[in-house]
Amino acid sequence: MFKFQRTAILLDVQNLYHSAKNIYKARVNFKELIKFLNKDRNLIRAFAYVVKSDSILEEGFFEALVKSGIELRMKDLIIYPDGSKKADWDVGLAIDGVRLSSLVDTVILVSGDGDFQPLVSYLKWSRGVQVEVAAFSKTCSSVLKKEADFFIPIEEIPKIFLNRNTRSRNRTQG
Repeated sequence: MFKFQRTAILLDVQNLYHSAKNIYKARVNFKELIKFLNKDRNLIRAFAYVVKSDSILEEGFFEALVKSGIELRMKDLIIYPDGSKKADWDVGLAIDGVRLSSLVDTVILVSGDGDFQPLVSYLKWSRGVQVEVAAFSKTCSSVLKKEADFFIPIEEIPKIFLNRNTRSRNRTQG
């Protein structure tokens, strides 16, 4: 059954990054995430929505995403004269979800942001696409969980975390 299902994966990288960092003191293993979410299905496209802020560390991260088979959708971080920052991909992600819905059977939204509830609802009821939401349970909008056909708690995926924080280890002083 799965092997003939066509999928698209839409990754809200900022949402994942901050949830993993703040709750689990870890980073997400995107390669394992894609592999787990897609299962044995036919992956048509996987997009990661990222914001470029000219950090040296970003390039390695972006390169790792691409090596994992993920296409980048990139925007520059906007910094306003008052110091406030804007980095929002919600509309771009939603447009891609609608565009891809005619090419796939399932859209996998990797975000806990409740602002995507109208997208999930539209894809399900107007486009006839199955929608799975993958997010961290503690930070996922309850409305998004209810609207999705399936909810996948990311924290339960094997090998999902990279370099969990080990600061709490006891150290011997000499």
